[in-house]
Amino acid sequence: MAKIAVIGESGKVLEFGLAGAIVIPAEGPEAVLAAWQSLGDDVAVVVLTSRAARTLAGRTASWPLTAVMPP
Repeated sequence: MAKIAVIGESGKVLEFGLAGAIVIPAEGPEAVLAAWQSLGDDVAVVVLTSRAARTLAGRTASWPLTAVMPP
């Protein structure tokens, strides 16, 4: 079954765990890149904080699908 992951600052992502998402807190650029690279093949959707999205700009492929939280 496909999974949803959420990457970004802990204050903005931790609540998503209550809905069953894989939560990967990442406070800085290096942590965001490491979190992205750690995603499993079963992750179909990744929700990013706006800061995490800026870090990954131009580095993501068309899969998994990404969505960016409003600031």
